[in-house]
Order: sequence, then structure tokens, then C-alpha cells
Amino acid sequence: MTTHPRRSLGRVLEDFGSTLLDLIHGDADAVEEIGGVVIHDPYDEPQYPPHAVVLGAAVHGHAEIAGLLRTLGTHGVAALIVRGPVEPDAAVERAAAGAGVALLALTRGASWAQLAAMLRTLLTEGDVGEAGTQTLGGVPSGDLFALANAVATLLDAPITIEDRRSHILAFSGRQDEADPSRVATILARRVPDTYLRIFEERGVFKELYRSREPMFIPPVILAGEAALARTAIVVRAGDEILGSMWAAVREPLSPERAGAFVEASKLVALHLLRHRAGTDAENRLRADLVTTVLEGGPGAVDALARLGLGYEPTVVLALGLARGHGEDHTQSTAEHQRLTAALAIHLNAVQPRSAVALLGDTAYAVLPAPGDPAAACERAVQIATNFLDRTGDRVKALIGIGTIAHEPTALRRSRTNADRALRVLGGGQVKQRVASITDVYIDALLLEIRDLAAANGDELVGPLARLVAYDAKHNTNLVDTLRAWLDAFGDVTSASASMFVHANTFRYRMRRMAEVGRIDLQDPSARFAITLQLRLMSPQPGDAPPAPLSTPPSAPADGVTRAEPGAAPPRDPARTAPADRCGPVPGRHTGWRTP
Repeated sequence: MTTHPRRSLGRVLEDFGSTLLDLIHGDADAVEEIGGVVIHDPYDEPQYPPHAVVLGAAVHGHAEIAGLLRTLGTHGVAALIVRGPVEPDAAVERAAAGAGVALLALTRGASWAQLAAMLRTLLTEGDVGEAGTQTLGGVPSGDLFALANAVATLLDAPITIEDRRSHILAFSGRQDEADPSRVATILARRVPDTYLRIFEERGVFKELYRSREPMFIPPVILAGEAALARTAIVVRAGDEILGSMWAAVREPLSPERAGAFVEASKLVALHLLRHRAGTDAENRLRADLVTTVLEGGPGAVDALARLGLGYEPTVVLALGLARGHGEDHTQSTAEHQRLTAALAIHLNAVQPRSAVALLGDTAYAVLPAPGDPAAACERAVQIATNFLDRTGDRVKALIGIGTIAHEPTALRRSRTNADRALRVLGGGQVKQRVASITDVYIDALLLEIRDLAAANGDELVGPLARLVAYDAKHNTNLVDTLRAWLDAFGDVTSASASMFVHANTFRYRMRRMAEVGRIDLQDPSARFAITLQLRLMSPQPGDAPPAPLSTPPSAPADGVTRAEPGAAPPRDPARTAPADRCGPVPGRHTGWRTP
């Protein structure tokens, strides 16, 4: 049984052993609590949790390794892993000692992606915020690596625990005592296809799943390689097959060890069931903690700590589906769950200390946002954009981003602003898939003013009401003419071109519009009032006359889908915010010209 703490660097080396990792410099027992796994990117500035393990996939050469070790020492990193082999070097040894960072080498041929997945599996086993550790058979609940080591001790043979697809769930130490096929299995974290085909041809799996006793399997020898036999046993929970356990042996097990193997398989089944139940419970607990955090009450501080976010600035992302997608309730629920899981995986890779939960029809993510607020918000926009680029266009997902919360109680406001940004995106006011609240603040305000008008039962009044009534009675388009002129900043040439009419015709319509509506467009207050009313309450070009806002508008008779009455026209991409999307957008002065 291991004597190292569950999340310690010593435990990582003990479980993975020389099959995957070699300790080059440093003390593996110096850190008892690894804080997370981070992939080093020389072109970015990642955030390092305390005592992180850094994967230096692109770090080569003694000078580069020594320089990175010194940098990581200032961030309190526990270990740096680089591609092996790494020859001993005095400068690297001094850098590791001075930084207090252990240097490890990843075996050549091993996958960085598999290493990252195994490290995160090892470090995240157990429920979120679990105060104590439950045990099954004397082994910490769900700790399959410790269980594999315990079984290996009983059988005096290296062990793997696999799922039904022959993917490795956990393995014991001493894998270097096995054969090349076992080493290849550990490096790939799954049984190679060549061996799977041979086992299937020999009927190994069919017989294994049919029996409840250990099965001895003669060695599979390829290209003259040395090979050991296997003894395997199925792992069951009642009639359900959960996986299997494999021992690399030189001869069949003795009756005593075979009996121990059978009993161990029952214990493995309990751990797998506990792990599966724990995963469901963890998801529910995480959703509860995220809800508590987003409410921003007194419990937010403790909830943040249990989520591993601690005392630092954070920002909320809100993920939802665009209007018209997932209208079927069952399909919508499945799509939301799929997107939430995908977002959690994405953030786990690029921002490991984030927390994600699906609340209703919206998935919320809480991300750390250290440093300059504008830069942190811009990074959140980039993370969200990259995620949606990866998901593609099959499902029209949208992400709104809130304001930076500098303290836990401010997270409620960040969530509100993320919801406001998501609502603007969902309403089609802007043709974007990601936006922070500062990108769409004015659009959000207009929607909220429209809500107020609807709650009050307000209807069109004044000049705009007269123009709408006149258009309906005489089949004219004075409202469209007014909108085109305002959108063109009073430029008759541009406005008339947008309506495909001669400039003189457009001027005539403008004069008629001013007479019917009794509006002085040279008055700035009158222009502002009519512009605001057009944005909030008027029909869009070609729509039927509007009903009162308390009554849902009907679809156009021609069946063409148009913008919702009162919605702002799509934003011109040429007029989007400048590069600093999280800061204020400077105004643009334009002179107005009346016809």
C-alpha cells in the first residue's frame, strides 16, 4: 500500500513509475498537494495554480530547461516534465535546486495528451469538497491506482484495470517487469489494436466475459519479442460487465492467488460503482457550488474555495443556444448537456481552475481573471471564441461574458451581465457568437427599456404613430424612409441608394414624412426621441403594423422570417468595437444634414 499522500508528486512517480516518468532532479516528497496540471506555452502567459505540474512539451536543451525552471520557481510550481531522455547537467541541477522545482522526464514514445489525462484523473479522483476519505476494503474509495498496487502485491505481478473497450483505467507499479506489449499498452493507455484482434480471433473476450473465474491466456509472441502470459478476470456488478483486470504472469496462478484475484475483482467492481456514483454526486455538488457562487451571498466565499478558485478576481461566462435551435425539449436538454460537458473539457485544458455547471437552459463557467481587467476580459473572449470555433456550426451556441468580479460577492453581478450579453446575442441584435457585456451594453439597455415599455402596456405615440398609421392606410413607406435617413446620418445620397430610389424621390418622401409626422429633424432632441422609439417600438421594413407590445406580434403573411419588431438592425461589422473589446468604445462625431 502506498505511503504517499493521494495528490502528492511522490504518489505520481510511484503510480506511473519508470514506465512513464523518471525523476532527474529535485525532491519528489517536497510537495504533498499538487494544485493542477498546466501545459507550457511560450507564446502565452498561463495562470499557474499553487504547486502545479507543468508539461513542457516543446522545451528542449539544457539552457531552455534551466531558464524555464527559474521562471517557474517564481510561480511556486512543483514540477516540470520534459521529453526524455535528459542527460545530467550541472546548470540544470542548480536551476532546479534554486527554484525548488522538480525536473521529470517523460519516456520517449509516451503521449503528452495521455499523460495529461492520467495526471488529471489521478488528481481529481474523489468528490468536490469532500472533507474526509471513504475507504472500500482498506483502499481509498475510487482510488483505482492504489487498488491496482494492492492487487499487484497479492499476486506478485504487474496489474492493469481496464474498461470494456480495453482502455486503461489504472495500473500498478513494476510494469517494467512485464513485456513490450504491456509497456505499449501503458504508453497508449489502451491495448494496441494488434493484440485486440488476436484476442478476438482466439475468442478470449467471449470466454472471459462468460466466466467468473480467472482465465489463463498464453503469451502472444510477435516478431520474436519476449512475451509473458496473462491471467485475466472480468469485473462485474451483478449481470453488468464493468471491465476486466489483467496480470502479466509467467505461469498460472496458484489456487490461493486465484482466489485472491476473484475477491479483488469484487472489490474493483465496488470501486468502479462508487466512482460512477461519485461522478454523478460530484456533478450535482459542483452545480450547487456554482449556484452558490453565482448568487454572490455569504456562502460564495466558501463555495469558491471548495471549487479551488480562492480569493482572486473571476469572471462569469454564460453559454446558451441561439433562437430556433433545440426547440424540442428532449433534444434541447441533450444539446445543453453535451455543450456543457464540452465546455468543461475545453476549460480544463486551457483554464484548469475554472468551474462549469448547467443551470436550467444556460451553462455557466466561472473563470479566474487575474491581472489587468481589460486583458483578463479579452482573454475570456478569446477562450470562448476558440471553444465555439471548435464546436462548429452544427449547433448555434452563443456565449455572453460578464464583468470582472474582484470579490466573491460581485459574482452575482457578473452573472447578470453575462446573461444580458447572452440575451442580446440570442435576439439577433448583433451578428456575433461571443460578446462581453461591454461589447453590447447599449443593446442590452435598449432591450431592458423595451421590457419596461411592454410591462407598462405602452403603444406607439407621437410622430412615429402618425407615420405608421399613414403607411398602413396609404401603402407608403415613410417609416422606412425615416429609418434609412437616420441610419445614413442624414446623408441623402447614401440613404436613397439603400432604398434603391433616386435622391430627388427620397427628398420628396422626406418632406412628406416631416409633414405627416409633424417632426422637426433639425431638432437634436426630436431626432434622438424618434431614433429611440424606432429602436424600441417600431416595425422593421416590410412588417405589418405593430400590435401593442403586450400582444405578441404575428408572423408576416409572406412567411419570411424578419427581425422582431423594435429590435435594432444588425450591426455593421465595420463599426464594431476596437481591439480593446473590454474597455469603453470611443464615440464617432458625424455631422447631420437635413434634406
